[in-house]
Amino acid sequence: MSRFFDNDKEQERVILVAVNEKNDSDGQASLEELEELTKTAGALCVGTLTQNLEHANNTTYLGKGKLEELKTMLVALDATGIICDTELTPVQMKNLSQILDTKIMDRTMIILDIFAARANTKEGKIQVELAQLKYNATMLVGLRDSLSRLGGGIGTRGPGEKKLEMDRRLIREEISKLKKELEAVKKHRQTQRKLRSNNSSPVICIVGYTNAGKSTLLNYLTHADVLSEDKLFATLDPTTRMLKTENGQNIMLTDTVGFISRLPHHLIQAFRSTLEEAKYSDIILHVVDASNPDMDRQMYAVYETLRKLEINEKPIITAFNKVDRFEEKPILKDLKADETVLVSAKTGEGTKQLLDVLEKKIAESQVYVEKVIPYKATGLLTNIRNYGQLLEEDYREDGIFIKAYVRKQDAVQLEEW
Repeated sequence: MSRFFDNDKEQERVILVAVNEKNDSDGQASLEELEELTKTAGALCVGTLTQNLEHANNTTYLGKGKLEELKTMLVALDATGIICDTELTPVQMKNLSQILDTKIMDRTMIILDIFAARANTKEGKIQVELAQLKYNATMLVGLRDSLSRLGGGIGTRGPGEKKLEMDRRLIREEISKLKKELEAVKKHRQTQRKLRSNNSSPVICIVGYTNAGKSTLLNYLTHADVLSEDKLFATLDPTTRMLKTENGQNIMLTDTVGFISRLPHHLIQAFRSTLEEAKYSDIILHVVDASNPDMDRQMYAVYETLRKLEINEKPIITAFNKVDRFEEKPILKDLKADETVLVSAKTGEGTKQLLDVLEKKIAESQVYVEKVIPYKATGLLTNIRNYGQLLEEDYREDGIFIKAYVRKQDAVQLEEW
């Protein structure tokens, strides 16, 4: 059982089902990922069934023959339900429920369920419930007919069965209420961002595919205690920690929720404000699991999500993580990144080079100055130490001579002196 789920019932036994459309080369990888999602949600995968089709059946997802095979598997494997590796339509959900007489779930339900278990902040909980309600509103016909087979467990967290029984009008009212609550939280977040941009350190947003090692890297660099596990979506709510470099500059590192292929559009909409942390950062630090055979597909999923969030112009540093798993250093490239570094968040290998690259990138956005600061304006020196890179200082009779990279607003103040 997953320790994130308060469920005293026996562990659910599920069969994973997938239609491999047009012999999609990513089909097997997606099914393996669904198995990891299932495990994270607390269920046990007891079998898999796939079918190669030009397109999934519009009414039953699978063909007639495969449905009969699935019926046999459910009995033989003593399975309590199936999980389809896609987002089912209401018609598919309803028909599968009637034909198979078992609990029917899809990829979106599982992801939403995991998010419901992992959300800790008020904003995160509102976002999850909003995403679930929007999903349930579209699936109401199919879900209503299969309510008697849900029986709790995975796929039913958050709003739960009572909200599934609401009519569409009540769900719309609930969605409207949650949107207002989320808007209030969003305004607070925008105020925080404004204060931070007026008087703050450079902000680096850590993004990457789920389980790439983002939280582990954040912990290593900042000695933080962020939850870090070998599971999908180990952390959900964004975490910000301060990093002080060797030259004394403060950098804010923000860890975000892990990305995933085919992230439900309900979640992209609901979590836009959280994921927009990347939009307001100075640099994107893209962490990649270099040991994963599906690395290229995962990188594509991250960049697709960033594109949907309209984050296109930020400098990107790609850290190929988990290189400690290789006997020889691999040759890895990311054509979308400004710089790439090989690191191991577990051992610390390559992290010094990563910090050097980050400092170099930050310096490119700052202004280089050589200036004498009067002793009565030493407050500016404090700002430079905290938010810039102080390269040299010399205490002279007429003031403090400095060589430094400074923020543009600090450069303006220096010119006034």
